[in-house]
Amino acid sequence: MSMDDLKRQAAARAVEQVRDGMKLGLGTGSTAKHFVELLGERVKAGLKVVGVPTSEATRADAERCGVLLTTLDEVDRLDLTVDGADEIDPNLELIKGGGGALLREKIVAAASDRMIVIADESKWVPALGRFPLPIEVIPFGLGATRRAIEAVFAENGVSGQMDVRKAKDGHAFVTDGGHWIIDAHLGRIPDSPRLAAALNSIPGVVEHGLFIGLARTAVLAGPQGIRVVERR
Repeated sequence: MSMDDLKRQAAARAVEQVRDGMKLGLGTGSTAKHFVELLGERVKAGLKVVGVPTSEATRADAERCGVLLTTLDEVDRLDLTVDGADEIDPNLELIKGGGGALLREKIVAAASDRMIVIADESKWVPALGRFPLPIEVIPFGLGATRRAIEAVFAENGVSGQMDVRKAKDGHAFVTDGGHWIIDAHLGRIPDSPRLAAALNSIPGVVEHGLFIGLARTAVLAGPQGIRVVERR
């Protein structure tokens, strides 16, 4: 069974949680793409839902699949957000942002009554940090922002190489919000909630990929089947 098959299995389990009339947050990335496609099949069969996409790529996928879309200006709360993750720890804290949509993903997740994370089991880790931590930054004053990030890392007992993410053309990757991303290779984050709070205090940091206290459920697909983990 391929990794893509596992991702689709996890997405299929999450689709089972969708009920008629729900307002949904639609995640970004390869696993979330499967969810949108499977949701589209249910919509074609008569399911009535509306979705808020977390990226322009997801918007295009949802429109192609026939999923009706709305915005957070038009609805006050979402019933459910389904999204992938780059890492998931046993407390259901996450690293997200490998696809560059972390800002919109976090806004949508925070506006939801429940968040389900779907992934293949390789994303389950004992502690966050093996995957580079994405930090979305404003290009202005980047040097000062990097120094502030380094100081926060030192205060939190982590360190590692920081790289400005590049697009395929070799220039800086630009998010849907017009910002840049620094990928921090930290190895292991001993206290992710503390680091998240400290990064929030830096003026040049727009958002970061530590999703703390947002995921309620993780659906993990592996060769032995589906494992569902609920927040303790």
